[in-house]
Amino acid sequence: MVIWMSKSRDLAYDFIRNAVLSGEFKPGERLIENTLVDLIGVSRTPIREAIKLLATDNYLVMRPNSGAAVANWSMDELEDIFHLRAMIEGSMTERAVHSITNDGIAQLIASADAIDEILVKGSPFDIPKFLEENHKFHTVIRDAAGSEAMEQALRRLISPPIIYQVAHNYSLLELERSNSHHREIIDSMIVKDGHWANHAMQTHVRSSFNRIRSIMKAKNI
Repeated sequence: MVIWMSKSRDLAYDFIRNAVLSGEFKPGERLIENTLVDLIGVSRTPIREAIKLLATDNYLVMRPNSGAAVANWSMDELEDIFHLRAMIEGSMTERAVHSITNDGIAQLIASADAIDEILVKGSPFDIPKFLEENHKFHTVIRDAAGSEAMEQALRRLISPPIIYQVAHNYSLLELERSNSHHREIIDSMIVKDGHWANHAMQTHVRSSFNRIRSIMKAKNI
């Protein structure tokens, strides 16, 4: 029974997550349990468990008296989120400079190389692979920083739908520029220049916000 319930929860989690990322469930849209039961074919309990996990992972938000809804932010809220992200990730990167191992640097280089391969002109652009390697890159730095307090604060600020939307709306040139930021961060790690590392990471994060802002303006959001 426990195994079956876990599989049902995972099924519901994946279904709702994919619907959010694909845009089938729109930002701000309220999720109705009865509708999800019919769509997914599982009972209410695993759906409720999946919703709690998705809220923890910042795909959904829980609203008093109205239940779960797809995460949505105003421009001012996004600016605050990315401002805080830039400061925290910049500080974590500066801290990581002094503790990252040679193996850690090798992992950063491997992810940057993998992204370069994805971005080779004429090749099909693999968004999921790009996001996977980008996630690996940032995770190596956060792990090297070794700050649970900053990690928890950052986790509350990072929204997968935002990251997914940015990646899908980047031009090839913008993605190449993003990976050039990765290369600069790697260079700062190699020479152990914490101030450079902090600045490079903040520039990297702020460029993502600028892209989000341009997308929202183009869509009159």
